[in-house]
Amino acid sequence: MDSSITPHLVCPRTRARRIADDYAPPYPAWSARVDPSVERVVMANYGVQWLGPDATKAFAYARALQATLDADSDARHVDLAHYIDEAGYDTLVVQPYWTDMAAFHRWEQRDDVAAIQAGAAGLGHFREILTPRVARFETLYSSEDEMEGLGRALAQRSPMVQEHAYWGSVRDRFPIAQTDALEPGGQLVFTVDAPDHVMVRGHGNIAVIRSGQDWGPTGGEERRLYLDEIEPVLRAGMDFLRDEGAGCGCYANRYMRIIGLDGTPSEKSFGWSYWRSLADMELWSEAHPTHLAIFGTFMKMGQALNFDLKLRLWHEVYVVAPDEQYYEYRGCHARTGFLKQMPG
Repeated sequence: MDSSITPHLVCPRTRARRIADDYAPPYPAWSARVDPSVERVVMANYGVQWLGPDATKAFAYARALQATLDADSDARHVDLAHYIDEAGYDTLVVQPYWTDMAAFHRWEQRDDVAAIQAGAAGLGHFREILTPRVARFETLYSSEDEMEGLGRALAQRSPMVQEHAYWGSVRDRFPIAQTDALEPGGQLVFTVDAPDHVMVRGHGNIAVIRSGQDWGPTGGEERRLYLDEIEPVLRAGMDFLRDEGAGCGCYANRYMRIIGLDGTPSEKSFGWSYWRSLADMELWSEAHPTHLAIFGTFMKMGQALNFDLKLRLWHEVYVVAPDEQYYEYRGCHARTGFLKQMPG
């Protein structure tokens, strides 16, 4: 059984895994593989928010931006997602991925992209950009036949991997965690350029997770169990992190639905959250009642169906250095993203 860590990123460990070398996970999972030519990836959120029933401008912005993410942009994958935030604002987020930093910079500096950003005046809009080196992310997929998000951008899949289905497995899948404790360092720094324009510099080793579920392939009892029993518990956990997560080290959380350009929702959702550290994320995952309820409900469903599941689960986790993150908010309300952490 293979390690989740791409072979060329394996190095002698100075920090032990939580499992023995002969550990055998109870069910299969897979990770994305990183081509040796890739040094960094780009995962970006281009969001636009509004209050009220008229979504015309917001969708025009999202469609125009997504139209620039064509073959000439060298973007490897793009999602469009929607959520309603803690202040009741609708938000659309265009989420492109690159495996080439230079290609990303060329795209963002294009005149048509700049014009679309400038044309968002009158709407709250933001950029949240992650550019991690390849040792600073990990992925996991419950299905062999399809990956999401970063996995689609990387386009290569591992054989079945060993490091999963136990507490602490996320850390064990990070190449950098072979030798680094990934302790947080420094503080968030806010720069107010104008009353409605704020830039945020992230501190060292902020942890970011995009954790998704695809119930499209499910049917019958599995679909009923997911929609009636798992999803409400998942939503409650996501709402807790959104509203009260600061006490657990969660800076911001969004529970989002992937949609089409016409607004039609897919049967895919995901949580997106920023954490002070990987350790804070791990502690919530392992010990907090809201996450234990999610995990316990899923395990009950799995046992009821003998783990013969069509439900697809996946995640990607990043732990980013200060120079691998950039956050900017224009015209956004004070509880948007990192703005909710701004000193009063």
